[in-house]
Amino acid sequence: HQNSSRADKPFIKVNCAALPENLLESELFGHEKGAFTGAHTRRLGRFEQAHGGTLFLDEIGDMSLLTQAKILRVLQEGEFERVGGEKTVKVDVRIIAATNKDLEEEVKNNNFRLDLFYRLSVVPVNVPPLRERKEDIPLLVEHFIQKYAEKNRQHIRKISPRVMDLFMRYAWPGNIRELENVIQRAVILCKEETLMPEVLPPAFNNLTGDAPQGNVEGLVGLSIKEVERELILRTLEQTRHNITRTAEILGITRRGLQYKLHELGL
Repeated sequence: HQNSSRADKPFIKVNCAALPENLLESELFGHEKGAFTGAHTRRLGRFEQAHGGTLFLDEIGDMSLLTQAKILRVLQEGEFERVGGEKTVKVDVRIIAATNKDLEEEVKNNNFRLDLFYRLSVVPVNVPPLRERKEDIPLLVEHFIQKYAEKNRQHIRKISPRVMDLFMRYAWPGNIRELENVIQRAVILCKEETLMPEVLPPAFNNLTGDAPQGNVEGLVGLSIKEVERELILRTLEQTRHNITRTAEILGITRRGLQYKLHELGL
């Protein structure tokens, strides 16, 4: 959005899985006064709010077939009616959609419209699960710690090397949302300036497998990037600078490790 001709126009996000179906229609298309109980005034929907810009429909795979048909109409004709209204509203909106479901499989199971699937599949982008791009974890951890430390007025600025090691070896079945929830929980429970293993959920208690060796306690108090650097250095020493084996222990791809080595000046 920021790199397009619509950059100076609105970017609106809607989580389609977070609202019940009867509310999602009003959220997207708006409603007229008196359309239903509690509709005391006219309300513009997300499509109208995003006019000229971009509407991001997150978890579109959770949308009902009825709402899918209305989305298809907007894509094809650029128009709709508000809930409880008869006047046709014209909009110019670019749609970006995301889902964690296999939409081709959903189409086969009659849970997703084939015509809408093709309309949305102009430029598909596959985002690999977090377990396949663990080189992104340190940056995400830093972002979420800052976000929830500020939100909860905590003075947490660092993370234990042991915690980072556990994060790198965990499979993250819930992907980035799970990582964010784990960080949020840890920040709330943390009473120090450094996140320690004790504030992690039970799922991290029994992780096994190779891990970087060395005295991790000596790293407490370092920044996340410094911890990342030390973990890589220690693992390289442990494997006698075997890049492939080092990447396996750290849970990242060989290419990802080479990028990190370059980024950290190693």
